[in-house]
Amino acid sequence: MKNPIARRDPGDPGESGTLNDLSFLLIVFFIVIAGFNVNKGFLVNLPDTSRPRVVQSRDLLRCSLSADGSLTLDGKAVDREGLRSEILTKKAGYPNMTFLLLVDPDTPWQAVVNVIHEIRALKVENFSFRMDGGAT
Repeated sequence: MKNPIARRDPGDPGESGTLNDLSFLLIVFFIVIAGFNVNKGFLVNLPDTSRPRVVQSRDLLRCSLSADGSLTLDGKAVDREGLRSEILTKKAGYPNMTFLLLVDPDTPWQAVVNVIHEIRALKVENFSFRMDGGAT
């Protein structure tokens, strides 16, 4: 006696791979057309490395940001409002003013962001910052 071979019904869509393919294509389609919100950091125009820029000492405004978030501008302690007025005064006398921010390595990130926000709000075009001291 022969055993009949069990065959699948070709009309059963769950057994074919078409629904799997279709769902995969729909997922890809919705990912492609979805709008992604990308957070942008600071947009910084970096100087050209082939042409080093020379900054005159009278155009340089040095500001130190300590670990506790206090500001020192050219050796004297200032608050954010004092920083704003000093920058405006210096910028009026020296339009090519360069603001140099020396940051202590233990300074909270938000304090650095607050100072950078002030500088951007005052439209200071020449800005530089670096870590001051730190572990060797």
